[in-house]
Amino acid sequence: MARTNAPASAGEQDAITLLKSDHRQVKALFSEFDKLKDDGSEEDKAAIVAQICNELTIHAAIEEEIFYPAVRKTIEDADLMDEAAVEHAGAKELIAQLEGASADDDLYSAKVTVLGQQIDHHIQEEERRMFREAKKAKVDTAALGVKMVKRKMALVEEMGVNGGAAQQGEEINSTSKKPRTAER
Repeated sequence: MARTNAPASAGEQDAITLLKSDHRQVKALFSEFDKLKDDGSEEDKAAIVAQICNELTIHAAIEEEIFYPAVRKTIEDADLMDEAAVEHAGAKELIAQLEGASADDDLYSAKVTVLGQQIDHHIQEEERRMFREAKKAKVDTAALGVKMVKRKMALVEEMGVNGGAAQQGEEINSTSKKPRTAER
């Protein structure tokens, strides 16, 4: 299974850095699924899809609850923000279908593939446009990052999730509370 990399420092609590890290994590999971799509066991596919769904659910929640409202207030591109909301709604619909399905169901792999394509497009929009607009508008991404990490950890606990999202939340939190040693 893919694991989220530990942040290098508490400075990585920046909201954009956190979101980009989530993006890398979920892209890695979709890549793992692609490798299993034809020859992997139904169990392995289902496990990766469950992790993808959890990661995306948590990621969407912190964006919708914290990041998007702050960005919407400061940038002058309502269309960009509206499109992101619609993309989230579409992803949530596919996630719900996948969570209610079995890996051997018809169209299961197709749904995962389409979800991956939609998420890839969404990531590109965020990283190429929204994050740049947020930086240009001087959104306080450090303060947002702190709120997002706390919310992410709460969601991980509420959902009973372990793995990437849980590990990342714990690692980000631990780097903010104690100095990093020189060990590597």
